[in-house]
Amino acid sequence: MVGENQYTIRLAEDRDIHQVAEIDQEAFSEEQLFRSYASYHREIHNPLARYIVACAEEEHGLNTNKQIMPELPWYKRLLSHNYHNVKYTTNEQYVLGFAGFWIMPDEGHITALGVRSNHRCSGIGERLLISLIDLATQLSIKTITLEVRASNEAAQSLYRKYGFQAVGRRPRYYSNNREDAVLMSTNTITSASFQAHFQELKEAHRQRWKESFIAA
Repeated sequence: MVGENQYTIRLAEDRDIHQVAEIDQEAFSEEQLFRSYASYHREIHNPLARYIVACAEEEHGLNTNKQIMPELPWYKRLLSHNYHNVKYTTNEQYVLGFAGFWIMPDEGHITALGVRSNHRCSGIGERLLISLIDLATQLSIKTITLEVRASNEAAQSLYRKYGFQAVGRRPRYYSNNREDAVLMSTNTITSASFQAHFQELKEAHRQRWKESFIAA
């Protein structure tokens, strides 16, 4: 059994959708990414998208007191914001965070990177970003882009650490408060210079968090 403070990274599966929805609502409460179960299901099975989860076997962290929602018709599931309130079985892995990107011609566009609030500042978000870059490299993607709130300096700092640079601004991009988004992009991630720096950062992260992260 995986220890309390240990986790691994793998591709997201259908069984993760309910927990991913919880993290989405917590991390992006003002700008939910995909509000319905059906939307998450489409994203996970979209051949032009990849979603990953950081997960641990933490039985004590699973909420076994929530009532299982009855199976709803598809049109009611699309409208239900509470459909993800289900009971987790004790053999499910506890999802600590998730991330994903869309695959475009020669480009990967990060659509989400979120971690449960009680597991932040423990290297999980950075590990998810590392895994996305690894995955994009395997898919021969040349550059990675993303949007981030102009006020989110902590996220921008992490992205700059991994070679992202501000290349533009999207005025009034976020609907809840009309905040600008900063558009960030890497240089070619398959280049020797990018990979050399990336591998150094990856190893430094592994050394710092080697008691927590379990390589698949």
